[in-house]
Amino acid sequence: MQAFTIPSQGAAAQLAEIDLPEPRAGQVRVSIKACGLNFADLLMQKGTYQDTPAAPFTLGLEVAGVVDKLGDGVTELRVGDRVAIYSGQGGLAEFGVFDADRAILLPDAISFEDAAAVQIAYGTSHIALDHRAHLQPGETLLVTGAAGGVGLTAVEIGKLMGATVIAHARGPEKLEVARAAGADHLIDASEDLRARVKELGGADVVYDAIGGDVFKAAFRATNPEGRLLPIGFAGGDVPQIPANHLLVKNLTVIGFYIGGYLKFRPQIVQDSFETLFGWLAEGRIKPHISHVLPLTEAEKGMQLLRDRIATGKVVVTPWAAVTPQPP
Repeated sequence: MQAFTIPSQGAAAQLAEIDLPEPRAGQVRVSIKACGLNFADLLMQKGTYQDTPAAPFTLGLEVAGVVDKLGDGVTELRVGDRVAIYSGQGGLAEFGVFDADRAILLPDAISFEDAAAVQIAYGTSHIALDHRAHLQPGETLLVTGAAGGVGLTAVEIGKLMGATVIAHARGPEKLEVARAAGADHLIDASEDLRARVKELGGADVVYDAIGGDVFKAAFRATNPEGRLLPIGFAGGDVPQIPANHLLVKNLTVIGFYIGGYLKFRPQIVQDSFETLFGWLAEGRIKPHISHVLPLTEAEKGMQLLRDRIATGKVVVTPWAAVTPQPP
């Protein structure tokens, strides 16, 4: 089968022919129909992601597809079930083997592309804003990088939770994407972020996907007792947080990494995904997918993320059907 793999430590990712995997006890093999790309895939290519697997491995953290084969002891799933899985790796391939307890059954009304686009981006925003920051109706939420794969979901979920949402992004096209997702106020990256947010009454919760100077400006525009979520560092710089300013304004900086919950409280992630798939089936959320590419163009999808050209999600689908051969 075809897979987009890292063949050895430090090597560039490449499309390669690898053996069809066999599920072990407690696992399922899935015929992958769609895989969402994430900034973490870029970090894995560089070997700087906190959960980078040992090489060789296949990139792709979130998948949707059809159960193709069951490992020993798997009773809660059947061959032919439509599933979504936050896999952590292995998604950029025609088939993958994953732990059965990570699979969530998909309603027929949800497309594979949407299911692959929802898990990490929406899961990150939902758990961060609800479980960690306790965003309340009527509060003001500032989202930086608001047209990106994660930021855009924070805009949408923030509105669903009853917040007033300020979206910060670069250029009118990206700001229009954020406005369409529900943003109440738009701030271009060329503007003075701190001054503009202060004009709007300050932020009660900051959801920052950029880091660096953007985080510093957002920090200074946060209201007393505000909460800040440093979600990512797409700008390249990890901000240093002045602890004395935390004391003066009674601010809280909240660490959050969705993958960590899979290790110590996986039910938090499963519960969030079930909520999100329910919202998706009801039409309350709708992932913005800017590009759908075949597996043969997986590197092009990665470049779209590197260059920050994509708005919302980039999704990769298999380029050809492969029929597994019996063992």
